[in-house]
Amino acid sequence: MLDVYEAMRTLRAVRRLKPDPIPEDVLARVLEAATFAPTGGNAQPWRIVLVRAPETKAQLGELYAGTWTRFRTFYEQSIAGLPDDERARETRMLAAGDHLATHFHEAPVVAVFCFDPTRMAITDAKLERVSVVGGASIYPAVENLLLACRAEGLGCVLTTLLCGREPAVRTLLEIPDPWGTACAVPIGYPVGRGHGPLRRRAVAELVFDERFGSAHRTP
Repeated sequence: MLDVYEAMRTLRAVRRLKPDPIPEDVLARVLEAATFAPTGGNAQPWRIVLVRAPETKAQLGELYAGTWTRFRTFYEQSIAGLPDDERARETRMLAAGDHLATHFHEAPVVAVFCFDPTRMAITDAKLERVSVVGGASIYPAVENLLLACRAEGLGCVLTTLLCGREPAVRTLLEIPDPWGTACAVPIGYPVGRGHGPLRRRAVAELVFDERFGSAHRTP
């Protein structure tokens, strides 16, 4: 089994997926991994709607493609002024996004994560900023699922674009009140290489000692 550190270092967003079916035992291990994640009060206020029916995936794909088109236009404008090498890298990402938008329905499995806000201690709800605390009881389960996919040789990508079409997604998947959607994860075996080394900022840029902005001293 893949070492956990290696899995984290190589967990790329894989948007080019084969339509090949995923063995049931592999999928079972991936789903079980999500259940091991911590949640506030161990409430596990999340559920997964596992979408495999071709007609349902096609409808989700239509919703996704429309949202991707609008996002792509904005993102393409935002990278226009980047240096050539950075713009080329981001353009490749856009091409992979185009592929997913066109082939979304071909992913053998789409895991739609849902959450019940009434079972979550959202301690930042009254602060004058965007509330994020509720995600602490949802996204660790998503990350567990992503890492398990990596360990099993599966490609996957976390996307929140369908959350912008939540009313339509809730109707399609018969998600009841008060449940909302947190993300969707298309899963399948990667086309080509799939996962690989990640490009991330260094620890020194992201970690401070004692006070925000104070340089982190490494051993």
